[in-house]
This record gives sequence, C-alpha cells and structure tokens, in this order.
Amino acid sequence: MSGSFYLARWQGADYLASPEPHAMELWIRLRSPEPLDGFEEVEPGCHVRTVPAPECEAVHLVRTLCRWRQEAFLVREERDGQVCLEYLGGSVLTARELGLERIERGVYRRWVPREEVSELREHAMPLDVGIQHF
Repeated sequence: MSGSFYLARWQGADYLASPEPHAMELWIRLRSPEPLDGFEEVEPGCHVRTVPAPECEAVHLVRTLCRWRQEAFLVREERDGQVCLEYLGGSVLTARELGLERIERGVYRRWVPREEVSELREHAMPLDVGIQHF
C-alpha cells in the first residue's frame, strides 16, 4: 500500500482509473485485470475502457497517509522495507529538524524504515469531475 491512485465507480463496479482530458471534457480511463464487455486488452492482464467522466458514479483520488515522528506524511513509494515520505506539514523549520530533503519549494521528502511509520492508512478523496447524480 503506497502512493496515490484513482478509483472510479462505473455501472456499479470499482475500477483503477486515470483522468484523461479530451478537447472539451474529461474522460476516465478504467482498468480491469479481467476481460469485460467493451474493454480492450492493451497488454496481458490489463483491459481498458475510456468513458466520459459524467458517466461515472464516483471518482476518488486515493492516497496513502501515515505519521512519522508525530508528523503527517504522504507515502510516495515503498521498497525493500523503506518508505519514501512526503511531508504534509507547512513548517520549513520542522522539515529541516526532521532531516527532510527539499525536492522543490514547499516539498520535502525522506526515505525511512517502514517500521518507523505509524497510522498507515488509505484516504479516499472524492473528486468533482462533472458527475451527474440521478
């Protein structure tokens, strides 16, 4: 469990998804590991279908969050027992005290051992992408 991803509900089922801007509207690219009607296989085990965003019942940005040394972080990546954390606080002084690396203005990250993080959880944030509610 790490990083961020999109999840869309379409015709009563949830799919991994990604926004796909078109000329005048937003479409959502749905992914399924199984072959489904109307989905095209783009590689083994990956079937996709692109639908207008308003056809989706819901679209969420799902982010993995945690705490490290009593501060809130976004989990960017996980590998070999380490997690790459991105600081969610707004204090440059705190970021420096924690030994975080400045990636760009206001963005601070650090790799830490997985066992040092606590309160690891996924947070789904609903997105307003012009969905029609019936």
